[in-house]
Amino acid sequence: MSEGWTRLGLIAGGGALPRLVAEACAAEGRLGSVIALSGFADPADYDQPTVRTIGQFGHVIRDLKAAGCDAVCFAGIVTRPDFRSFVPDLEGAKLLPRLLAAAVRGDDALLRVVIDAFESQGFQVVGADTLSSSLLATEGRIGGDAVMEPHQGDIAKAMQIAAAIGVIDAGQGAVVCDGLVLALEAQEGTDAMLRRVAELPENIRGIKGSPRGVLAKRPKPQQERRIDLPVVGVATVERAAAAGLAGIAVEAGAALILGREAVDEAARRHGIFVIGIKPGS
Repeated sequence: MSEGWTRLGLIAGGGALPRLVAEACAAEGRLGSVIALSGFADPADYDQPTVRTIGQFGHVIRDLKAAGCDAVCFAGIVTRPDFRSFVPDLEGAKLLPRLLAAAVRGDDALLRVVIDAFESQGFQVVGADTLSSSLLATEGRIGGDAVMEPHQGDIAKAMQIAAAIGVIDAGQGAVVCDGLVLALEAQEGTDAMLRRVAELPENIRGIKGSPRGVLAKRPKPQQERRIDLPVVGVATVERAAAAGLAGIAVEAGAALILGREAVDEAARRHGIFVIGIKPGS
């Protein structure tokens, strides 16, 4: 658990990650407030959450301060807003010019503006990985018992390409099969990318019973790692298997595994592997 703060405000998006963060923090008695972002988080997942829209920056700040929070964590799926229909509160409107200027430079620049805005209000921004050490991907086999050796070339190339597209702030994932690049992740996200792979001709990808190819996920080299680390959960395993892939590779120490036992069980059931790769190896 991170030090230097006493009560956490969780800004919750969609998916399982914010629920796990809330549970870990609540278990230590340091969860001060959950802000469930409308359209992304399910308020029913939390005990007495406050529901806010993505543009209500001023309201969120007041909510967190009223709850005695001195730290904030951003967790869960939140898609980039359509600024043409963005409806901010007064403080959000003041922040909007900076958001618009950052948006054209990429997601990482946009997230840095958000982090700076909360830090300027006196909050310590902490990463989800610091709140539950069990979430962080370790080096070596994480899930599944499928043979990995025939896929080492695809693992290495997919990890290399994922890093390359991260340099230009495009995305965090890539799929490679028999040395052929099948897909690169952009704004659509990992799930949509895997659905695209599943629709490709079977002669260039794996199929059920004869899996081929690897999904790699890793953070962008310049990324602010307190927010938006790559995530792998059971749903990722199931979609990778549906796309005919043989496995999933992530950067050890720089990706989050949502429910390690569940991920392992799903990988074994589908006959694929999940592995953490040490940077530079």
